[in-house]
Amino acid sequence: MQQKRQINVAVIGTGWCGGIRAGACAASPWVKELHIAEIKEDRLREVAAMTNPVTAMTDYRRLLENPSIDAVMISTTPEGTHYPIAKESMLAGKHVLLEKPIAIELSEADELIALSREKKLAFTIGYSQRFNPKFAYVKRSIEDGTIGEPVSALVSRHITRNLGKKISGRVKLSPAAMEATHDIDFVLWCLAPRRPVRVYAQEVAKIMKAQYNAPDCVWIVVTMDDGTAFTIGAGWVLPPAYPNFASTWIEFVGTEGAVMVDDTHRDVYVTSMKDGIRFPISSMPGEKVNHVYAGPMEAETRHFLECVAMGRQPLVTAEHARLVMQVYKAADQSVETNQPVTLAAAGAPALAPASTPQRTKRAAAHKTRCGDPGLHPTAHKTRCGDPGLTPPRRRHR
Repeated sequence: MQQKRQINVAVIGTGWCGGIRAGACAASPWVKELHIAEIKEDRLREVAAMTNPVTAMTDYRRLLENPSIDAVMISTTPEGTHYPIAKESMLAGKHVLLEKPIAIELSEADELIALSREKKLAFTIGYSQRFNPKFAYVKRSIEDGTIGEPVSALVSRHITRNLGKKISGRVKLSPAAMEATHDIDFVLWCLAPRRPVRVYAQEVAKIMKAQYNAPDCVWIVVTMDDGTAFTIGAGWVLPPAYPNFASTWIEFVGTEGAVMVDDTHRDVYVTSMKDGIRFPISSMPGEKVNHVYAGPMEAETRHFLECVAMGRQPLVTAEHARLVMQVYKAADQSVETNQPVTLAAAGAPALAPASTPQRTKRAAAHKTRCGDPGLHPTAHKTRCGDPGLTPPRRRHR
């Protein structure tokens, strides 16, 4: 039996998300010592009062110099700080949970992945929506064959313009990189080991452009190597509402059924003479409600702590986060050129556990017969016309 141990953790950047993570660490039995760093002294004092850390400082580098700290959670802004702080943390021998995006450039992501492998460190990216039970149910419905083979998917996510202005005002990254990224991760996770081969995207810029030179929303169509297609719409221009309100709708259609998810946060509302109608507990990461937490970020944080303490691989791999980055960068390129973008299969990272021996054998036969090792077996059937190599039909319960 693997021995359990407590770990020492540092949270670098204790704003909105970092504050949530610091609170989760302070309450976790996996954590022996909590350390925090935040450049805004008022916020540092506020979070320190809530979490009672061993150390609280404005210079994160002093935390990295502490050899007793096992892992760091990096929740800093602007997003250009992610790569350098993650690199410094790994060079100091720390396991890393890094908020999305993994980096600004693919070359930076590659460097971090290589460094984490070299140092044998846990490295994961904060795609917290995987820890939303509704999203997890979609994944299970595909894995257990409930809806059959996936045919198409749709995810529509929108947040309010007060948060959109905050994001687009601090970093010149598109809605594809900053909002759709969560849903690209989610759909690719659900469809793995299928791989994206083509991306087409369009942006709209009517509201944010004048003040921030930023688009309002993006719609992305992605084609997978087996012919499955999915569409993601992401925007940040809803009228002001409950702080950081987010509304999401999901459709997954398969050969034997479909699963729909209403994550628009309309199930709880409060109305008052002062504020009118408001939708509480409606932000993407969630929030504390007395003794419970409503949302996915606390569960994601606990998962990372457990993985470090138990020596396990976190659910979100850095290799998968790199593929997500490749897709949203292709979406940005498609917007610029007004043309679909083909993704190179060479060197693509593994997204799922190894296939069963039977499936592996069929895939090898595909490679031999049609000479294309990068395709999912269903795509091979389409291109090389060999029905005998089609994946076996799942049995449905």
